[in-house]
Amino acid sequence: MTTLALRRTDRPWRLACLVLLGLLAALPGEADEGALPAPPPTFPPLQTEVMVPRLDVISGEAPAPEQAIEAVAMPEEEAASSGDDDSASPVAPETEQADIEPVPTVAVAAPEPLAPPPLKRLEIMLDWYPSPRHAPLILARDNGVLPRNGLEIVLSTPADPSVPTRLLAAGRVDLAVTRQPLLHLQVDRGLPLIRVATLVGLPLAAVILRDGQGEASLARLAGKRVGYADEDGRDILLPALLKPHGLVPAELTLTDVNFGLAAAMVDDEVDGLIVSSRLQLPRQLADEGATAQLLRVEEHGIPLHDGLILVANRDRLGGQKEAIRKLIAALEETTAWMIEFPDEAWRRLIASEPSIDTPANRAAWPEILRRFSTRPAAMDSQRYAGFERFLYERGLVGEETPVDRLGVDPGAP
Repeated sequence: MTTLALRRTDRPWRLACLVLLGLLAALPGEADEGALPAPPPTFPPLQTEVMVPRLDVISGEAPAPEQAIEAVAMPEEEAASSGDDDSASPVAPETEQADIEPVPTVAVAAPEPLAPPPLKRLEIMLDWYPSPRHAPLILARDNGVLPRNGLEIVLSTPADPSVPTRLLAAGRVDLAVTRQPLLHLQVDRGLPLIRVATLVGLPLAAVILRDGQGEASLARLAGKRVGYADEDGRDILLPALLKPHGLVPAELTLTDVNFGLAAAMVDDEVDGLIVSSRLQLPRQLADEGATAQLLRVEEHGIPLHDGLILVANRDRLGGQKEAIRKLIAALEETTAWMIEFPDEAWRRLIASEPSIDTPANRAAWPEILRRFSTRPAAMDSQRYAGFERFLYERGLVGEETPVDRLGVDPGAP
C-alpha cells in the first residue's frame, strides 16, 4: 500500500490526494488473499486555536456580565496537553470591570385609597342656645356614628327663639328643634311642618312665679307682668292655663323677654314667666338670688305632650327621608349610650359645648337624662290626636288637623 504523507498546511492538495488514494485502493493489488485491509489514514490535529471556557462558568459561579463566557486563545500544543492535567487548565486573565449602568426597575406601590363619597349634610337649627336637652344631637354630631352612615349634621343657634320653624318652612334649614304645642299652632297657621322625631317625650314647660307673694296659684297672675320667649307659651299654654281661672291673656301684661328669662326675673321686670326650660331655670334663678315657685303645666290641665321634637319641612320630606332615618338611628344609639354611661356622657357633652357647663345645667342633667326618648322615631298618634282635639275644643286652633299631617314615623313602611 502506498502511503502518501501530506503536510497539514497543504490544504489545497488535501482533497485531491484523498481522491487519488481512493482510486488506488480500488485497483486489484498484489496483496495476499486474506490479508487485512489497510487502516484508514490518520492525520495530526489541525493547526487551529482551541476555545477554552472560563472555569468559573463551568463551576456554576456567577461571573460578571462581561465575563460570562470568555474565550482564550491557546497554541495547539498547550491545548493538547491541557487534557492530561485539570489543574493546569488555563484561566482567562481578568479584565477590568467597566461601570455597569443600573438596570431600570418598576416599583409596584399600593394603589392610592379611593376618596370616600361626600357626606350628606343636614343643617339643624336648635330652639335655644345649646343646652343639656340637646345632648343627643350634640353627642351624635361628635361621636363618629354619623360619618359611618355617610351623614353629617351642623347645629346652629337661632338669633331669636321664634325663628327656627319659620326658617325651616322657608327652606333655609333642613330640620328644626321645637316643641309639640308649637307644631300644632304653626301647622294650623299653614306652615308645612311635620314631626319626624322625639327628643324629650315629657313636658318641659312650666309657669314660674316670684316667691314670697302668697300661695302658688295661677290666679295670682291677674294683672301681673308675665314674660315669655316662645309663641306656644304665649298663644297655646298660657291661654289654656288661665281659662279654668276665668282669666284671659288680655288681663296680663305680656313681655317678650327673648333669651333673657332669668335676667327679667332677677331685675324685677316681670312677676312670672311661662317657660319651656323648667329643669334648669329655678336653679339658675336661685344662684342669682331670686327664689321662685314652679307650676308644672301638666298638673294644671295641659295634656301630656312631647317636650322637645325634631320637625322637617313637609314639602321636602320625600327627598330627605333616607338621611333622616340615618340621623334618627344615630340619635337612638347615642341616647342608649348616654343612659348607660351618664357621667362619661356629661364629660363629653361639656367638652363639645363648654358653655353648657354651669351649676344649673349640672344639677339638671340627671332629670333631663331620664326624659330622653329611647325610641326617637316612634310616634304616639293618640297623644297627638288628643292634644289637637284639646286645642280645637278650646278655640286655640281654627280646625282639627289630621294626625298624619302633624307627624310621621320616618322608619315606618
